[in-house]
Formats: sequence, C-alpha cells, structure tokens
Amino acid sequence: MRDHHLYYEKVFSKKTAFLFIAFTTLFFVLLVWRVIASSFNFLTGIFLFFFCFFLFCSLNYRTLIIRLTPEFLKLSFGIFSWAIPLSNVSECQLDDNLPILMKYGGAGVHFMFIRKRYRASFNFLEHARVVIGLKRKAGLVNDISFSTCHPIEITQLIQEAISTAEPA
Repeated sequence: MRDHHLYYEKVFSKKTAFLFIAFTTLFFVLLVWRVIASSFNFLTGIFLFFFCFFLFCSLNYRTLIIRLTPEFLKLSFGIFSWAIPLSNVSECQLDDNLPILMKYGGAGVHFMFIRKRYRASFNFLEHARVVIGLKRKAGLVNDISFSTCHPIEITQLIQEAISTAEPA
C-alpha cells in the first residue's frame, strides 16, 4: 500500500523513549518498595497507576507514522490515529511559534488551546512540528499538529495536495 503514498515517514524519538522508560522504571521501583514495605495501600495504588500509565506511554508512543495520500493525511501513534481529509485542510505551516510550555509540555497525543483555537497534537519533544488548519472543525478540534523529521518537505507536499484536492 505504500505505492499510493505521496509521503510516508516513521518518526522516533530517543529522548522521549528514554523519558518514558525512566519514569516506568522509577514507578516500578517505588511500587515494589511499597509492596515490600507495607503491602497494598493508597500510595501503592498511586505508584501502580503511574507505573501502568508510563508503561503504556513507553509502548504506545514509540513511533509516529505519517502517511500522505492524494485524499488524506493520516497520523498514527500506537493505538491512536487521525485521518484528515485534504479537502478539509485550509492551511499547512511550520509550528514554530508556540508558548514554551505548549512546545515542551509533553510527548504523545495532547489537546490544548493555542491562540483561542483547540488543537490536537501528535508530538515528540525533539522534532520540529507542522500544524494543519481545518476548514471545518473535527469535533472540537480546529488545528492538528504533528512532529516530523522533514517539516519543509511535508509542508510543501501538503500545500501542493490541498491545492489539487476537491473542495468539501
């Protein structure tokens, strides 16, 4: 199926993987310590929750897959995916003018307000981002951003693809 893609990329982040594995290990050690020290109590439950959460993040947010076809841009991050019809894309640009907390506020799939617009973000900490503006909201979402190793190339390809896409 890769033959029909205008663009295909698998994005991986060593820093993000290390961060999630470090937190998973930390909460596993704390969990084991609490079980040995005092069996199961409220704090043990909190450590179990965070261990499971970061284990999920370690497994789910390893690779972001970007697929661009003549009809869709599809982003897949583990069990989460989002398909954006190009007929619903109004603009595409580099996402380099973010408040610092929003830019480095986490990795994975996030939802946030940027300049009074609700955004879904599929991101890693160490890669550049591209933002897609939607003509019509997808639920509450106005914009979708994602990390990529080749921001200029994907931005140009999306801009070319939306100029030839059928109007919605």
